[in-house]
Amino acid sequence: MEYVRKPTVAGMFYPADKKGLINEIEHCFLTNPGPLELPIPSDDESSVFGVIVPHAGYSCSGGIAAHAYKTIRDAGLFDVFIILGPNHNGIGSRVALSPHDSWQTPLGTTSVDPILKKSLLGGIIELDDLSYRYQENSVEVQLPFLQYIYSEQSFSIAPIVMAMQDHQTSQKTGEQIAKIIKKDGRRICVIASTDFSHEGIGYGRMPPKELQVDEFARRQDSYAIEKILQMDSIGLFDVINEKEISMCGYGPVIALLSAAKFLDKTTVELLKYGTSYDLYPDSNACVGYGAFAIR
Repeated sequence: MEYVRKPTVAGMFYPADKKGLINEIEHCFLTNPGPLELPIPSDDESSVFGVIVPHAGYSCSGGIAAHAYKTIRDAGLFDVFIILGPNHNGIGSRVALSPHDSWQTPLGTTSVDPILKKSLLGGIIELDDLSYRYQENSVEVQLPFLQYIYSEQSFSIAPIVMAMQDHQTSQKTGEQIAKIIKKDGRRICVIASTDFSHEGIGYGRMPPKELQVDEFARRQDSYAIEKILQMDSIGLFDVINEKEISMCGYGPVIALLSAAKFLDKTTVELLKYGTSYDLYPDSNACVGYGAFAIR
């Protein structure tokens, strides 16, 4: 019997019905802060090695995420997407590959790539069921976007969640992924899932008295964004610790940057940055979101 990973955050982070989900995704593309246009099918195969995307509810971060997914679709067809996200629960292996045969959303079922499921194992990446038994949005919210932009094409995924995000673990994860991509021969895109600063009393963090919560989040995020644009994974890890930046998926980002560096990818583009405050002004809470492309 096929082992299917059922949705855990449908009806919370995105609509639980197919029609509502399609409408929500299209809203993300067509309205601010989205790209204001739907992705157009392309066979261009322009250079995109990976993207960084947020993973909050679509109503908050979907517009930012849409920039990354439009960039992916503009780059033509990919065979496989390796999706890296933080393990917010911290339960399970330090770096866990999904053991499922497929993942399901209201838009359908997508296969977990059987080739990568074997080749990625060993070293720091483990096949672990426990990491996927609980609600985890970081990887799951990416799949409906992929299913939407490739509604007429087949692709597979390799979901990986990271409970450990220290620099050594993250770098080893990225280099292990890069070596597999180099040998595989198919067109593979790496997606790193993260939100940026979580600030305000709602997150148990108060900004300095002279700054509003959104101003502080933007300032904090600017330090991390600078290091990402420099492809400086060590600098990113250091500044997160020095400035106490509450970025939840820095491990996946470091893994992506490390994989890109290993494969001689040299360009990072900031596609869009914004905060939850832009859409829902709240003096008690603000989260930063960014979309990047690595080429």
